[in-house]
Amino acid sequence: MKLLLALSLSILLILPAESFEPLTMTAIGVGLAGSAAYLRCKFTECCDDRNIPGNIHALQNSLQQTLFGQHIVMQHIVPALKAHFSSHSTSRKPLVISFHGQPGTGKNFVADQIAEALYLKGSKSGYVSKYLGQADFPNENDVAIYKARINREVRRQLSDCPRSLFIFDEVDKMPSGVFDTLASLVDYNAFADGTDNTKAIFIFLSNTAGKHIADHLGELMNAGKMREDTRLSDFEGLLQKAAYNLDGGLKKTALIEAHVIDHFIPFLPMEQSHVVKCLEAEFWRWDRRPNQKVIEDILKTSIVYDRTHLKFAISGCKTLEKKVAMAIAPNTY
Repeated sequence: MKLLLALSLSILLILPAESFEPLTMTAIGVGLAGSAAYLRCKFTECCDDRNIPGNIHALQNSLQQTLFGQHIVMQHIVPALKAHFSSHSTSRKPLVISFHGQPGTGKNFVADQIAEALYLKGSKSGYVSKYLGQADFPNENDVAIYKARINREVRRQLSDCPRSLFIFDEVDKMPSGVFDTLASLVDYNAFADGTDNTKAIFIFLSNTAGKHIADHLGELMNAGKMREDTRLSDFEGLLQKAAYNLDGGLKKTALIEAHVIDHFIPFLPMEQSHVVKCLEAEFWRWDRRPNQKVIEDILKTSIVYDRTHLKFAISGCKTLEKKVAMAIAPNTY
């Protein structure tokens, strides 16, 4: 391609302009412009299929191997993304998903894997925007400023690339009202200037309703229902109601009032069997065979269970990476 471009330029420089018919000159110009664009997008990130492959199959395989205890997430996230990226999709709005659950249940883990599968550069892509509740929106008195910022940055990003991903983490730590402007940007036919928002994805991550999820799951299990038999319908109404009424960025928000959030996804609390799988995965990440004695020691000394049901690990798998690293590190030097 580089050689072709160089030869084309050489011909243009050597031959006089009158040697070419107007249509020929136009064709050459278009060809050169296309070649230049191809080369540019080969070395810098562009909003195209190469840089945004949308590899849903890879995401599905990865989640099946690395996500534990979250069958509802598996049942709904992959199909939702498949439908959104389908060439036959006729969606008139972005895909908007809200993740809810206690710390350590996998919300950030799944959001990061989505970014890694959809974009060539993963989470480092210029088309992936991530906001943190306390860091980006710390003060309740500045909600008007935050709303203007979100409006400005989302519009600019969608103008640059309609296939952008926006992740809002720690939504429960954001002030109420911060998303009110965003509601109009993710609704149907949001932009009068022709900006396309229908291919974008918005993901909200929140600890809101984590205890509600655990309590409801505990009640269902105590009534004889198997954990793996629970469905999204068992939790979605509960999540929507809790998100709207509890303190945080989604409280009394137009996002919920306007029904523009497509899926409220529960991340179920982790039981001991899931914690063990997380520990084993951490050993394999170090290229080590899982040490059962170390795993048993961590389970006894570091895992605390909820007082109500006595079966759900309060911090899930959140601190296990460092626990395993500390156990392995003395033997690596």
